[in-house]
Amino acid sequence: MPTFPAADGTRLAYHVRGEGEPLVVLPGGPMRASAYLGDLGGLTSHRRLFLLDLRGTGDSAVPADPETYRCDRQVDDVEALRARLGLERTALLGHSAGGSLAVLYAARYPRRVSRLVLVTTAVRPLGLRATADDRLAAARLRQDEPWFARAYPKLVACLAGEGAYEDDITPFFHGRWDAAAQALAAADAAQTAEEAHDRYYAGVESAVDPAQLRARLARLTAPVLLLAGSLDGGPRPELARRTAAAFPRAEVAVQSGAGHYPWMDDADRFVRRVTAFLDGAAAPSAG
Repeated sequence: MPTFPAADGTRLAYHVRGEGEPLVVLPGGPMRASAYLGDLGGLTSHRRLFLLDLRGTGDSAVPADPETYRCDRQVDDVEALRARLGLERTALLGHSAGGSLAVLYAARYPRRVSRLVLVTTAVRPLGLRATADDRLAAARLRQDEPWFARAYPKLVACLAGEGAYEDDITPFFHGRWDAAAQALAAADAAQTAEEAHDRYYAGVESAVDPAQLRARLARLTAPVLLLAGSLDGGPRPELARRTAAAFPRAEVAVQSGAGHYPWMDDADRFVRRVTAFLDGAAAPSAG
């Protein structure tokens, strides 16, 4: 397991999987160890993945200053990884909350990004976040599922601040609530750094001006793919389309039947779409 020092001396780890052209991968959670990403549905057959364990997660060290968990404070960790790998420019993939970090990196280091993939990402530093109505509308698409009647009232209560998050809500994040999805969900608590999770977005709205961020992204020349799941509530496909407007060269793909982890719901379709984008080929249907 290779490591490298961040600018503040924190020792960061990354994991290398697969063969092919390099792809730097930033995990979500927020602040979940990169182990949950696995091989991204077999993307390792087409790309060499460099999966970063964000500071305080997985095999990376806990920083001396917990304020550095905030996503905009981690941008230079990504730049330090790029330099460590000796890449002049790199393709970059961010999943969920990791997509916010990827966008902040692209805004600060636009010439270092060759292509940017945002997988089920609501970019909160742009002022774009999934609302309770978004999540409930997506949840109602699952009304024929056997677990819906038990789970939906608990989701309503949780989003209204009238109840805590319960495990019964978790199936809404997955297009298929099968054994693999259940195993991924069961590993979440052990893989997520609790303090880091709470601090990742804390204060970012005041630290990052959305208008200034949009102005910087308007100068980004790299192509951007926003991949949304048709069943995902955060972001719903419409929010992904609104996010795409922040980039000069962006396209949106909606994977039918997918939730927040589209490589788990249909690995072949996910890999085909992402690979085609990274290769610069004509886009296959994401439906």
